[in-house]
Amino acid sequence: MTLVDTNVLLDVFNADAQWMAWSARQLHLARSSQGLAINMVVYAELTGHPHCPKHLDAVLQSLEVEVLNVNRASAKLAGKAFYQYRQRGGQKSGVLPDFFIGAQAVSEGYRLLTRDAGRYKTYFPKIKLISP
Repeated sequence: MTLVDTNVLLDVFNADAQWMAWSARQLHLARSSQGLAINMVVYAELTGHPHCPKHLDAVLQSLEVEVLNVNRASAKLAGKAFYQYRQRGGQKSGVLPDFFIGAQAVSEGYRLLTRDAGRYKTYFPKIKLISP
């Protein structure tokens, strides 16, 4: 299974001039090989975005994207990674969603499709990434 980060789906939904082609191709490849999923954190980020499709559930279904709950093991791993981030001096307040996404990919053994690999590589060194 490939867990998809918010930025990849927004590239496609917004027809991003720089990233749409890459993101659409990676979604197609991942769907064809192992299937696609997002977690509830990505779902929440999408629904809170001004350019989210009006009928998000129908769009996700047409893309064959499964929506997963975040399990306790993933939440625990996310919390530990976030604590490590703070201990290293991290000051940004909006990063916790990334930790939930990365933690679920690692704890479930999924690949993560993202354009923002830096934080994932740093706090989840065993993560399997698909990124530019």
